Amino acid sequence: MTKIPRGLNEAPREFNLEDTALQIRKIGNSLGLILSKDVLSRLKLKEGDKLHIVEQTERGIKLSPYDPKHAKAMEIARRSFSTYADTYKALAK
Repeated sequence: MTKIPRGLNEAPREFNLEDTALQIRKIGNSLGLILSKDVLSRLKLKEGDKLHIVEQTERGIKLSPYDPKHAKAMEIARRSFSTYADTYKALAK
């Protein structure tokens, strides 16, 4: 449970993400999920941020700002730069 500050003159209130349900709503010609300001604040998200869908079980998913595919690609690149550092330096000349 996290205490979310409300404003300068308001006391923080308790907030638990697990107690939050999202409803699918029609937005224009699409369907979407509306995240409350409390949820956005707790997850440190803002308009325009991307959330990646990670399938976890038959009926479960995880929404995360962390992209596992990108992280794996970056790890491969780091290993390549480490292994072939001399080659990359020569190519950069």
